[in-house]
Amino acid sequence: MERLAISPGLVTGLAIAMVVYVILMYAVAYRIRSRINSTEDFLVAGRRLPLSLAWATLLATWFGAGTMLTVTDAVRESGLQRMALDPLGAGACLIITALFFARPMWEMRLLTVPDFFRQRFGPTAELVSAVVLVPSYFGWIAAQFVALAGMLELFFGISPTLGIPLVAVVGMGYTLLGGMWSVTLTDAIQMTIVALGLGVLGLVTLNALGQGSPVAGAARLLDEVPASMLSIVPTRDPAALMGWVGVFVVGALGNVPGQDLMQRVFSSRSSSVARRACLIAGVAYLVMGFVPPMLGLAANLLMPGSKTGATLPALAGLFLDPWLAALFVLVVLSAVLSTVDSAILSPASVMAQNVLPRLPLRRFDALQLNRLSVVFVTAVSVVFAFLGESAYGLLEGAYELTLVSLLVPLAIGIYRPARPGPPAAAVAAMATGTGLWLLHQALGWSTALGAHLAPLPVSLFCTAAALVVHLAVRSPSPNGRVPS
Repeated sequence: MERLAISPGLVTGLAIAMVVYVILMYAVAYRIRSRINSTEDFLVAGRRLPLSLAWATLLATWFGAGTMLTVTDAVRESGLQRMALDPLGAGACLIITALFFARPMWEMRLLTVPDFFRQRFGPTAELVSAVVLVPSYFGWIAAQFVALAGMLELFFGISPTLGIPLVAVVGMGYTLLGGMWSVTLTDAIQMTIVALGLGVLGLVTLNALGQGSPVAGAARLLDEVPASMLSIVPTRDPAALMGWVGVFVVGALGNVPGQDLMQRVFSSRSSSVARRACLIAGVAYLVMGFVPPMLGLAANLLMPGSKTGATLPALAGLFLDPWLAALFVLVVLSAVLSTVDSAILSPASVMAQNVLPRLPLRRFDALQLNRLSVVFVTAVSVVFAFLGESAYGLLEGAYELTLVSLLVPLAIGIYRPARPGPPAAAVAAMATGTGLWLLHQALGWSTALGAHLAPLPVSLFCTAAALVVHLAVRSPSPNGRVPS
């Protein structure tokens, strides 16, 4: 990626602003560490989050590199249909969780999603769900590392070889200090910065398009962008429509069983707070999520000859004065770090609560296991970041894995709590969905069974297969309870 041509003075100012910002985040995390007296404090903030913090941390968890950078670049290249996964699918996921999952999950008083599978289906289902959940986050975290390292290269010429570990260490550090409390409080600060920065850049960009009038800029955007680029849903091509629906479903349902989402549900003060927080965050996500794609389309008119990649930082460097450009760098940094800390904590929580206690690690207490898991998850995600797959592919793969493996037994376990079936039903469903998905990935099939069931999306096929297997194996015990 080419370094952006900006003045040395601005580069120095940006560097100072970023260092001050990171110090501030660490100060917040250090201050809050005194609240961490138990595993429950570290993982779910003592179940004391009010509505104001609960919806802010939900919004910040996903509003990261995917929405700010990756989707913007994808929309700039291919049009608004690339919003199917994020923000449309992700925003819909929060709303669906509010309507159908937040209340029953909160009322079970869990720490992790595998805890749910242990209660409903037994310890084997707990372990299998944990083994599925933990790796599903590596690609997502890696996408954040790659995106932010790309911005560091764009503005400062820092090689990704150094930038990726640097981003990882910063995000890991304040997660270690305060767990869910530090994640939540820094999320609230970060999302305030993101909202302000996006609003400023949006107005400035439309003003540049309209030569002094944001309204004229919006009209020009609608007039000059090709109609195909403005189409959100590909209604004319059945195969393309089926593919779009598949991607949307991955975004809308794939992270319902995700630890990052449910960890915020568990952390809320009450089931009502959890439900309303998901609903508010979902609506806010959809509203804010439309701004970066709009800026991606605007970039094609304002920078027609430039290469795609890091579109938003490039717009900020070209059209904002130095102070506002510095602010926008903090916006991107805030958005990505707010996702990084949450994404690291989530699989680490599952490892510490549902995997490591099965190993002979008695020298470590529960809090130490959680912190060791944070370090491990960060290190593995750095390895994924260096593997070189595109950030969009990493994001989509992360959502797909939890969809095909965990959604079916989660939904059945919630809505048939008295008769969810034996442990074998849930385990078989998880194994079927995961195994078929991995098979398709290994063979490079983009549709179900290659060309044999085209154009059915792989994710929908694998999820349907998991449902069929769960229902086929299901045979409740006479008293309706799951064998221990």
